[in-house]
Amino acid sequence: MKRITLITILFASAATAGAATADSIAIPEQLHEITVTSRRKPVEVIPVQTLSGDELQRLNSNSIADALRYFSGVQVKDYGGVGGIKTVNIRSMGTNHTGVVYDGVELGNAQNGQIDLGQFSLDNIEALSLYNGQKSEILQPAKDFGSAGSIYIRTRTPQFAADESYHARAAVRFGSFDLLNPSALVELRLSPRVNASLSAEWITSTGRYKFRYRRVNPAGELAYDTTAVRQNGDINATRIEANLNGSINMGEWHFKVYNYNSERGVPGAIVNNVWRRGERIWDTNSFAQGSFTKTVGSFTTLNNIKYAFYRTHYVNNDDKQIKIDNLYRQREFYLSSANELALTPWWRLSASYDFQWNTLSADMYGFAKPDRYSNLLSVATAVDLGRFKAQASGLATFIHDRLRGQQSPADKHVFTPAIYASFSPLRRSRDLQLRAFVKRSFRMPTFNDLYYADMGNSRLSPERVTQCNVGIVYSHDSRGFVRSLRLSADAYYNLVKNKIVAYPKGQQFRWTMLNLGKVDIRGIDITALAGFNPAGDLYATIRGQYTYQRAIDITSPADNYYRHQIPYIPHHSGSAVLNLSWRQWNVNYSFIYVGARYNQQENIRYNYTQPWYTSDVSLSRDFTFNKVRCRALVEVNNLLSQDYDVILNYPMPKRNFRISLTVEI
Repeated sequence: MKRITLITILFASAATAGAATADSIAIPEQLHEITVTSRRKPVEVIPVQTLSGDELQRLNSNSIADALRYFSGVQVKDYGGVGGIKTVNIRSMGTNHTGVVYDGVELGNAQNGQIDLGQFSLDNIEALSLYNGQKSEILQPAKDFGSAGSIYIRTRTPQFAADESYHARAAVRFGSFDLLNPSALVELRLSPRVNASLSAEWITSTGRYKFRYRRVNPAGELAYDTTAVRQNGDINATRIEANLNGSINMGEWHFKVYNYNSERGVPGAIVNNVWRRGERIWDTNSFAQGSFTKTVGSFTTLNNIKYAFYRTHYVNNDDKQIKIDNLYRQREFYLSSANELALTPWWRLSASYDFQWNTLSADMYGFAKPDRYSNLLSVATAVDLGRFKAQASGLATFIHDRLRGQQSPADKHVFTPAIYASFSPLRRSRDLQLRAFVKRSFRMPTFNDLYYADMGNSRLSPERVTQCNVGIVYSHDSRGFVRSLRLSADAYYNLVKNKIVAYPKGQQFRWTMLNLGKVDIRGIDITALAGFNPAGDLYATIRGQYTYQRAIDITSPADNYYRHQIPYIPHHSGSAVLNLSWRQWNVNYSFIYVGARYNQQENIRYNYTQPWYTSDVSLSRDFTFNKVRCRALVEVNNLLSQDYDVILNYPMPKRNFRISLTVEI
């Protein structure tokens, strides 16, 4: 923290034009000491991909998962529709290696390790950030050092002017597939140092959309070509989130309560002319979390606590399958303390300790009811020498699983180090940066992976990942025609040992798990961002990204799929976003492309999955009505009405529309 003391002494002179007397001498006012504080800006050794503010809201995105498609190196698995499951994979290392941090605390799912990002709305989100490796900040929980890649979600924090005591916002969206999505946000200023917010949202949709089902046999002959309506893709969900925020002398605290409830159909795979499924899921996800940050001199402490309860009710009433009616309950308790010491203005040290307890129960006979106790200890250091910056960290993970009525597996003890560095070769400018990092990470198989034969594979081995990355970034801001320019390119190599891959097993909710042994991943990420001011009030922004990946299985030369690309990883993918704004008008065009993939391990013609691309466009207008700020938005998604599958046999919607109106006071 920086302490700046400003002392202003006012003198009055009796010598003024027109009159000057001894009685006219002004008495100086009482002097006051003003203390200005600010948080130290973190050392960004590895620059971050970020979408925030209006740029995030302008994207034609239903959920956080949709917005993440515009980041390089990201693959989104989408099973279709408003309520379909959506998971994110960074640089082909698997969903379980991706940490999702919600307002400073990582989201968890010990049952299957996958965070369904379709459950999180963009309505109350202020910024999305993607880090490869880990966040460029050593003051963070030990758990944050463990992920191979991290997504940071930051919700809106109330900001009040001196004469404001509250804010309110309401929005309603209508769209294709009988979509209705109202939401509301209220922010209150309780005192000069305490504020609160309440956000609520309801979404309902039948999820019924037309799709084309066309398949050819291995000989290349047309087997099916028909148009049908997607069934069992309905959703009825509510989200409520309450926040309490406060500031103290040289610190701050936050408390959050979150609840998500949904009932949705599970739109199964379209195979063997089966169009309708009898699977349904009821989800209740609730958590409460708090954080406290305090700085005393050169020492800063960050403490987090969280309790979460997840309830999942899964039913399968298909006549041609075994009837299933299962209830799962997850509980999680998490405690973290991160501490940082600034030894000098350019050298800092940190140490963090996390404890996490997870348990899973179900109403099935003979269920193992596992408990997992995780202890994580990290140490890290950072140096900032101006043109050269570096960070190093080490994470020790201790995991103990306990099974009820069964023999518990052996404990796991793993150490994973990481080193990051960046260098600015230009003496007078920091516009150009070279960067590199090497990191090892580790993740335990989930409860489903290990202990349930009908869902997973009890013989699975833990995954271990080695990451290497070198890159270059150029960033420049000006006041001319080109307002901002940012170019970056990264080449990376990842080696995954005992890689676990999940496939849908008949039903979308249940999985079959496989160890692929070793996977060699090599790729290039290229991003570009430019802002222009062609004339007057006209502004343009262009964002583009391209990813090349070769992710091949190198387990055994005896396998038919040796050195084949692993399932659902394209060699080429990319996106582009063009935004034009003029006064109160705003036009946004988005394009996403995903190249050819294979849906099974063998890269043969029968397993080939066609590339797909979509174009989305939106038009918005800001206006004021009786001193109330309003925004009207019209969106057209999949403008060209392309037929495509992100996951084979899970068809995505064709052209669809959304209309929304937002009012704010």
